Parts: sequence; structure tokens; C-alpha cells
Amino acid sequence: MRADSARPNGRCNVSKKDIFRTWFEERSIEDVEAFVPDMAGSARGKVMPAPKFGQGQMKMPESVFAQTVSGDYVKDPDNIEDKDMVLVPDPHTLRPVPWAADPAASVFLDCYHRDGSQVAKSPRAVLRNVLAKYEARGWVPVVAPEVEFYLLSPHSDPNEEAEPPEGRLGWTEGANQPYSIDTMNDFDPFVNEVYAFCEAQGINIDTISQEMGPAQFELNFLHGHAVDLADQVFLFKRTVREAAIKHNMHATFLAKPMADQAGSALHVHQSVVDKQGNNIFSNEDGSPSDLFRGFLGGLQHYMNDALLVFAPYVNSYRRFVASGSAPINLEWGADNRTTGIRIPISGPKARRVENRVSGMDANPYLALAASLACGYLGMKKSLKPRQPQEGEAY
Repeated sequence: MRADSARPNGRCNVSKKDIFRTWFEERSIEDVEAFVPDMAGSARGKVMPAPKFGQGQMKMPESVFAQTVSGDYVKDPDNIEDKDMVLVPDPHTLRPVPWAADPAASVFLDCYHRDGSQVAKSPRAVLRNVLAKYEARGWVPVVAPEVEFYLLSPHSDPNEEAEPPEGRLGWTEGANQPYSIDTMNDFDPFVNEVYAFCEAQGINIDTISQEMGPAQFELNFLHGHAVDLADQVFLFKRTVREAAIKHNMHATFLAKPMADQAGSALHVHQSVVDKQGNNIFSNEDGSPSDLFRGFLGGLQHYMNDALLVFAPYVNSYRRFVASGSAPINLEWGADNRTTGIRIPISGPKARRVENRVSGMDANPYLALAASLACGYLGMKKSLKPRQPQEGEAY
């Protein structure tokens, strides 16, 4: 995920090639999945035998960033010729593919034009460009995503309402059991598989809990660097789908897969530290800083303009109903889950902002980039937030 790992000519230099070769040999890797996250957050790339990896230049049409979630293409006026990109593997993102039948590895690819400049529309590049704005001011964002998803019966009729899968006793949970340990235990083999797959890939998940809907789960990530966490959310979605298939279920990250059940969100906790690691949202005396208020003001002022990033599909907007435990406003409040912007209870060093607007169907790179960009503009322009909301904000 570091820019210094890239080479615009699309080839690994000698040391990088040695890194890949040694890594593959130590793990007896046979195949490599090399991919780019597209605009929908799907993996687009190539699979090749490990001995062939890094030999010659890797290329892929830039039009992958004009593909829709259904695989259709839209017209891209900036790329009428459908030119190739030069793809450079990022060795810091090498991971095993734990569900593969034969030993396999995955790696992210960074995208460049032939003149050596980055392909700015690449979602990883979009997020890096926003982070560069922070870096220029001596700031470093810290994020911690929370992801929600549903497990579905593999026998669901696509023309009918989706159904939750059978649990370990062979019956379908119809009631809503938020935070129920017993309900979650119905899917212990699946949950254990997810944890094992994540550990093998270095995905730093924290806790998992039963959410509002039947067979709906929420998983929290440990906080860290924005690109690292976006990579992990991207990989986690692939991981959950594969683990669900292994246990004869489907996993969906639709924002609203069931009309009468809660939607699935991508909540993002955000704070910003300076070069010394101090949280700039807090003053020395522990009180909220002007930069904290500016960040809130930026979210309130700009998030409507960025809503198509946080809610990219028709289905995304079915989640925005008060009865579905989703925010329908851009108010903010302390420990208030009816607001779109929640401030969790914490000490001054951990003061952070939780953006609750984004759906789980959003591209994690673009959602993080948009949220951080809104906050950045608010701090830069010293925008003022509205008064905090107390009580129900619906």
C-alpha cells in the first residue's frame, strides 16, 4: 500500500522480484490472483501460475473503471480509445488465499499510465490523493470500519423475498435477536471459518455480533491507516462470501436485502492525529478542538454532495428509513444512534467521529475518501457544525 513500492514500467525490479519469488517458494504457492478494486468494489484482474508472475509487463484496459456492478460498461469520455494501464504489484499486500483448493496468493495492483503517472480514477489512488491532503498539513487520519452483512439461504428464489439460512438445528430464525449469543452460535462453524480465513490473511478483525436482522452480523475492525483498512474491508467481503459458500449459504452486502428488515451499513470511525500521534480533535485540556468542530461541519456541509458515493444504487436508498435503524439526517450527537454522525463516548485521546451514513454496498476506498474529504474541507474552511442533537433525531 505504499507508493514507493511501485514501478511505472509494470515490472518488479530485482529486489521486488526476489520478494515475490521467496514468498511464493516458502509457501509452495502455485497460483496468484492479481487484482484491482473497481468502482463497485469488485476484484478485476488476472490469475496466473506463480512462476510466471512478474515476468513481463502486466496490463489491463482502463475501462475496468467504467464497468458497472453488473459488468456493463458506461462511456468514459476520458478514455475513448480504451487504453491499457500498466499494473504494478504491491508486495506489501501479498496474502495467501486460504479457501483455494491449491496453494494460492493474492496481491493488489496499482495502476499507472505509460508516462508513469497514476491512474487517478483508481479507487486506491482516489483515497491516497485525499490522504496526501492531510499529509501536507502534518495530519494522519485513523479509521476503524464496522461492516454489516446478511447470510441467506442458497435456495432463495431471486424473484421472491430473500430468506435467512437454516441454523444448526435445521430451522430458520424468523425473529430479530440483536446481540444474541445463542442465535450467533447457530452459525459457529461459519464464524470460526471467517476468523480463520481472516487470520491467515492478516485481516485485523476485532469483534463480531448478531445485528438487528435474522442472520445479520456486524464485524468491527481494529483502527489503523485508511488504505490498509480499505484493503481489509475489500478482502473481508470476498472472505465472507467464500466462507458462506463453503457452508452452503450465500452472503450479501446489499444495503437493504430484505424489505421488512434492517439494512446493512458501513460505519466508519474517524479521527486525525498529528506527526507526534496527538489527536487533533482534542485540545490539551481535553476539550473538543476547533478542528473537531470543523470536521463535523464539513461532514454536514458536503456529505449530501457525496451521497452517490455512500449510496451508489437504487437499493441503497431503501435503507434510509427510520424504522430500519438507519440514519435519515446529517445531525450529530454524543452517543446518539439516531443521528447520521455519532460521537462515541471516549476520552480525549480517543475522540472520534462515526459516520453512519454509508451503506455496505459502497466501495470502501471511495466511501473513506469521500468522508475524509468532507471532514478535511470542513477543517480547512473552519466550518461550524449545527448544534448537537439530543433525543431522537428521526
